[in-house]
Amino acid sequence: MATIAVDALGKENVVGVTLPSRFNSTETKADAELVAKNLGIDFLTIGIEETVQSYLKTLAPLFAGRAVDVTEENLQSRVRGTLLMALSNKFGWLVLTTGNKSELSAGYFTLYGDSVGGFAVIKDIPKTLVYDLARWRNKRDKRPVIPESTITRAPTAELRRHQKDQDTLPPYDILDAIIAHHVEENHGLAEIIKDGIEPGVAAKTLRTIDEMEFKRRQAPLGVKITPRAFGRDRRMPITNRFRPYDS
Repeated sequence: MATIAVDALGKENVVGVTLPSRFNSTETKADAELVAKNLGIDFLTIGIEETVQSYLKTLAPLFAGRAVDVTEENLQSRVRGTLLMALSNKFGWLVLTTGNKSELSAGYFTLYGDSVGGFAVIKDIPKTLVYDLARWRNKRDKRPVIPESTITRAPTAELRRHQKDQDTLPPYDILDAIIAHHVEENHGLAEIIKDGIEPGVAAKTLRTIDEMEFKRRQAPLGVKITPRAFGRDRRMPITNRFRPYDS
C-alpha cells in the first residue's frame, strides 16, 4: 500500500510507520524498513511492547483467572491504532487503512485497531489480487521494490507466536473465490459448491461474511474496483435472524 501512496502522492508526502511488538519477526521488521528504503520515504519505528504491557498490568486484576485469548491480541492492534491516530492529529497526516477485501469480508481485522484511518486504499481488492499487483509493481520497476518475501511467505497478523492467517481463514485463493461468488455475483451456497468448494467451508465462510457486516459498517471509506463493493453496493441488516447457511 505504501507503493500506491508514493505513486499517487510522491515520496515526499508519504511517511512509513512500523509498530513492532515482541511477536513481530526479524524478517517482518527488515521488510518494512526495506520497503521504506526502496521507496525513499521517511520511516518511523515506534515500539509498542511497553505500552501493551502497561495496559495488561492495568487490566490484570480484572482478567485474573481467565486464559489469554483474542483479547490480548486485539489489544496490540488497538495500541497501534491509537498511536497512528495520535500522529495523524499532531501532524495532520492521513492514516491509510491497510485492510483488503478478503479481510473485510471475513471480519479479519480489529475494530479501533488496524481498521483505524481516514481512507482504505485497498478495501475492495481481494488478497490474491494484492499479491498480483505487488508482482506487477516489481516487474514494472524491474527490481523488487516490494520484498519478495512479503509475497511468498505465509501471511500472518503476528499477534501471537506462530500465528498464520490460515489458522482462522480458508486459504486465500478459496476465500477469494467464495467472495467473488457470494459478494460480487450474489451466488448462494448451491452455486458455490458446484464450483468445487467443500460444502462445510463454503457454508461457514458465507455465514461469516454476513455476520461481519457490523464491523464493515465501521470501516473507513475506500476505492471501488470490483463489480460489487461493500457499502452502497451490498448492504446486510446488522440485526436479523437470517441464517440460511446453518446446518
